[in-house]
Amino acid sequence: MAQQDGLEVPGEAPGQPEHLTTTVEEGRFCLARCTCGWRGPARRARSQARTDAKTHTAA
Repeated sequence: MAQQDGLEVPGEAPGQPEHLTTTVEEGRFCLARCTCGWRGPARRARSQARTDAKTHTAA
């Protein structure tokens, strides 16, 4: 089982962290973030930040 922050994550292949994305608003901008540490570019359109997140998890 894969480990993330010292905790076992069931159902994950070794070396493949689970990608859980969220969008975060910072001032006038919105950006996508992932539990793997990835961070998308700041966007003015929330829809574009969500698209960035979807593109990241599909990769």
